Amino acid sequence: MESLVPVEFIEKRIFLIRGQKVMLDTDLAELYGVSTKRLNEQVRRNLNRFPLDFMFQLNEEETETLRSQFATSKTGRGGRRYFPFVFTEQGVTMLSTVLNSDRAIEVNIAIMRVFVRLRELIADRKELAAKLKKLEDRIEDHDEKITVVFEAIRQLMTPPVKPKRNIGFDLKEKQARYGRTKK
Repeated sequence: MESLVPVEFIEKRIFLIRGQKVMLDTDLAELYGVSTKRLNEQVRRNLNRFPLDFMFQLNEEETETLRSQFATSKTGRGGRRYFPFVFTEQGVTMLSTVLNSDRAIEVNIAIMRVFVRLRELIADRKELAAKLKKLEDRIEDHDEKITVVFEAIRQLMTPPVKPKRNIGFDLKEKQARYGRTKK
């Protein structure tokens, strides 16, 4: 079954704020086909369904960061006059219950699939990072062993140095050998 909203559209609207993957109230309102005012109105009427781990309001600094990222209008010029709400995955699920429409349910299913897909990608990435670390450790160990092997080969390739014998008669050597010294 085709979704009302493309997955890529939803993925681009999931942000990491305060260490949590969240979606903005404006983006959710657009997806659900309602105004942001109506969405937030329904949330306020059902606040007991939205604890802090489901939804929270951005502070001034976070709001300014979003404004600068997306070049949205400033306060007093037709823009928002309050800080936006953001919803975690659980908050998005709860939204479909307070909006209670077929579109809300269908969009919510699409959003949940994207959140699941993101979790799988993160898990795959962590698994890949662990495998890479293990491989790096193994290669490091092999590097040390290979270095030792090459050093041993170099030593075997280098012939031992034998002391050279002098050619001819050496008086000092004869005297040392036979214990005679010149008087």
